[in-house]
Amino acid sequence: QVQLVESGGGSAHPGGSLRLACAASEFDYDYYVIGWFRQVPGNQRERVACISSGYDSTLYSDSVKGRFAISRDNAKHTAYLQMNDLKPEDTAVYYCMKNKNCQPYGAYWGQGTQVTVSS
Repeated sequence: QVQLVESGGGSAHPGGSLRLACAASEFDYDYYVIGWFRQVPGNQRERVACISSGYDSTLYSDSVKGRFAISRDNAKHTAYLQMNDLKPEDTAVYYCMKNKNCQPYGAYWGQGTQVTVSS
């Protein structure tokens, strides 16, 4: 059973930073795209960022481009989302996913971690 465990969520002030981590238990983690999505109650899950298995390709939503950075350490089976210059509209539950592409369909998901940005 694939297991993804997010950590690092919490509260921050506008302009602050948080770093999320996603630890995977699956041995073939190296071969999958890792992505971060977020969801606000009542809304659909929104793609935030993805990184390819070979580290050579990243994708960001327009809303976070230039502020967030996705990375991964295959040796540690862990992916990260560095979130800088946080805004109140970044408040959401953030989910890590593993898939063959940067799409939510058929993906494996973590349990989510809450990020709250407020003054």
